[in-house]
Amino acid sequence: MRSTTKVTPITETDFHFTGQTSAYFGKVRDMYGIGDDLMVAVVSDRISAFDVVMARGIPFKGQVLNGVAATFLDSVSDIIPTWKLATPDPNVTIGYRCEPIRLEMVIRGYLTGHAWREYSSGKRIICGAKMPDGMKEHDRFPSPIITPATKAEEGHDEDISPEDIIAREIVSPEIYLELERVTRALFQRGTEIAAERGLILVDTKYEFGIRHGKLMLIDEIHTPDSSRYFYAEGYEKRQANGDTQKQLSKEFVREWLMDHDFMGLENQTPPDLDDGFVELVSSRYIELFEKVTGTSFKGDTSDNPLDRIKKSVEEWLAKR
Repeated sequence: MRSTTKVTPITETDFHFTGQTSAYFGKVRDMYGIGDDLMVAVVSDRISAFDVVMARGIPFKGQVLNGVAATFLDSVSDIIPTWKLATPDPNVTIGYRCEPIRLEMVIRGYLTGHAWREYSSGKRIICGAKMPDGMKEHDRFPSPIITPATKAEEGHDEDISPEDIIAREIVSPEIYLELERVTRALFQRGTEIAAERGLILVDTKYEFGIRHGKLMLIDEIHTPDSSRYFYAEGYEKRQANGDTQKQLSKEFVREWLMDHDFMGLENQTPPDLDDGFVELVSSRYIELFEKVTGTSFKGDTSDNPLDRIKKSVEEWLAKR
C-alpha cells in the first residue's frame, strides 16, 4: 500500500486567478470562473458521503478523480461535446462555462446501493422506473434503469421522475428525451471500457449543461465518486452463492459510516476518520485509477500543492 502519511490533502482553496470573475465551492470541486467563457475546476481531496463532507481529506483523491474524469471525458467526446479543454495540473481541469441543468442523470445496471435500499423496503418503482419482483441485491436489471435526481444547492439531492421533471419545467420534454438518449449511450461506452479492464460498471451519474444553446457533458464521469464498479471475474459465482460482491467504489465508505451510526440524517454527527481508514480509502482510490485507466498512478507529492496549482493554471491562461 502506498504511504500517504506525508501527503498534505487539499481540503480548502481560495484562489484569485488572472481574469477571475466568480468562485463556487462545492462538496469536492471548487469552480472558478475566468472571464465569460471559462471555468477552472480545482478537484480537492475532500470526501463526502450522504451529501455530507467529512472533516478529513483523503490524500491523492483529487488527483485520482481528475485523472479518471479526464480520461473518460476524452473517451466519449464522439457521443456528446464535453466541457473539458485541458488538464494543466493533476488536480485541475479547465473547460467551457456552461449553464448547468439542475439534474443528475443516474443510470443503474444493477440492483445495488440506493436502489437496493429502496427495493428492500418494499418499493418497486423508483423515479418512475419499474424494478421486477424477485431480485436479489446486486442482480443485473433486465435493462439499465434511469433514476434522475434533482441537483440540490445545499443538502440532499432528491429522486425525481421524468414526469415531475417536465411538470416542474426543469427542462423541456425534448431536452429530457435527449438527456435519456445520451445517458444510455454514455453508460454503454463506460460499460464496454470497464469490461476491457475486467470490471462491471454497476451504476453512475452524469451531469449536463447548455452552452450556446447546445447540450454539453459537464463535471466528472465514471470516477469512484460518481460510479460503482464490480470485479467481473467471479461475479456470477458470488451472486449464486449469495456472497458479497467485490467492488471498487465509494460504497465501502458509506458502509463504514453506517457501521459507525451515521447516514447523514438530521442531528447526526459524522464520525472521525482514523489514520488507518484514511490510508485505506486513499489506496482504494488509487487502485481504481489504475484498474479503470490501465495506467500506473504517479501521484504528485508537492510540499505546496496550492502553489503548484496556482502556477499551472496561470501558465495555461497566459498561453490561451
